[in-house]
Formats: sequence, C-alpha cells, structure tokens
Amino acid sequence: MMTRYSAISQVRQIVFMDTSASLYDRLGGAAAIENLIEAFYIRVLADPELAPFFQNSSLERLRKMQSDFFNRALGGPVEYSGRTLAHVHHGRGITRHHFALFVGHLLETLKDYGCEEKETDEVIDHINTFANEVTGTSY
Repeated sequence: MMTRYSAISQVRQIVFMDTSASLYDRLGGAAAIENLIEAFYIRVLADPELAPFFQNSSLERLRKMQSDFFNRALGGPVEYSGRTLAHVHHGRGITRHHFALFVGHLLETLKDYGCEEKETDEVIDHINTFANEVTGTSY
C-alpha cells in the first residue's frame, strides 16, 4: 500500500506529465486519489460545521464511496455504484455554505499534495458542478 508521502511524491511527479492525459491520470490514479481522500476526510471531520453530517456514518464505507466517486468523476476507470448524489444528500440540511467549506477543505488538501494550479482548478471546477445535487437547490 502506498503511504501518504509516497502518494504526494507520485502526484508531484505526475502533474508535470502530459496534460492531455485524464485528470485522474494526472493526479496519480486510484492509489493517489485514495490517499488524497484519506487526508481530505481528516480535515472534513475536524471541521465543527461539517463533522455532524458524518456522525452516524460508516467512515470506512464513506471513504470507499468517495474514492470511487472521485475516481470516476475525474475520468478514471472505476465505476461509481452508489446512489445518486441528490438522493444521498436529500433532507440532510446541507447548505451552499457547507458545500463551500467541503470544497475549501478539498482545495487545501490538493495544495498540500503539491497539485499544480491547473489540476487543482479542474478538480474544484468539476466538483462544483455537483453543488445543486448536494445542496438540493434548483438548477
């Protein structure tokens, strides 16, 4: 299993590669994304405004589903088999403010991992396309 530090090194090496590769590949593939999700959820669960949303969740299952989702959403070969985002988040009281905090933690995690600005912007732009589904706001 890849350590967090080897994943960081791998991500730093890959972001300088051919930018015609998928975002998934440029970030380092499944192993790097899995490590990124682990570091990301340390931040999210430490946030007093976000932690309550995960209070009764299986963190192992959550990390697995989030890794699958990110792998697929960023162009990887992994199939996301979870329920729709709108269904999973419906009625949970997640506001745009909460979503912004969540994305902010993702941004900081990507920066910590040494991702280049181009890749970081692409990830954040892509994740922001799911804001309405997560917050239950109209399109």
